[in-house]
Amino acid sequence: MNQYPDPGPGEPWHQPDGQTPGWGLPPEQHHGGVIEPYGAPTGGYQPMGQQPPPGAEVPLGTVGEIAFSQSTVITPIGRFPIRGTVWTVNDMSRTERTTPTWAVVVAILVFWWTCLLGLLFLLVKEQKTTGHVQVSVQGHDKHYTTSILVTHPAVVGQIHQQVNYARNLA
Repeated sequence: MNQYPDPGPGEPWHQPDGQTPGWGLPPEQHHGGVIEPYGAPTGGYQPMGQQPPPGAEVPLGTVGEIAFSQSTVITPIGRFPIRGTVWTVNDMSRTERTTPTWAVVVAILVFWWTCLLGLLFLLVKEQKTTGHVQVSVQGHDKHYTTSILVTHPAVVGQIHQQVNYARNLA
C-alpha cells in the first residue's frame, strides 16, 4: 500500500519506469524527501533541534568517515572501544605557488608600453593545494583507513587537530 500517489506523465519527479520517487531506497530509509546516509540505522533520522535519546553517545568529532565519541570509534565497518586505538595521519597533499597565466599575459602586453614596469605582474603568485590526507585507526582487531581530499592548507591542520583530540581520548 503506497502512501504517495503515482505521478502522472510530465509531472516533476516522474520516473521513466513509472515508479514513485525514492531512487531505489528501501521505504524505511526514505522519509518524504529526506534520505538517510547509506548504512544509517533505520529510524535514526532526527530533525534539527531534537535531542538524541537518553543513553545514546553523541559523537565528539569526525575525521572523514570515522566518528568518535568519549568511549567509542564509529566506522563503516563497525564500532569498537576508543581506548587502546592507534591513530595514524599521512599527509599526501602538496601546495604549489605559481604565477597565474593572466599575470604572464598582462606582463607581456604591458611590457611593450611601460618597459620594466610590466614585469611587476610576474610577482603575482597563486597558491594551489591538491592531494589528500589519509587517516587510519586500528585497535581491537579492526583497522579502517579513510582519505580526505584537501583543497586548502588549513584543512590539513584541522584534520591533525581532530586526530590529536581522538588520540587524547584513546
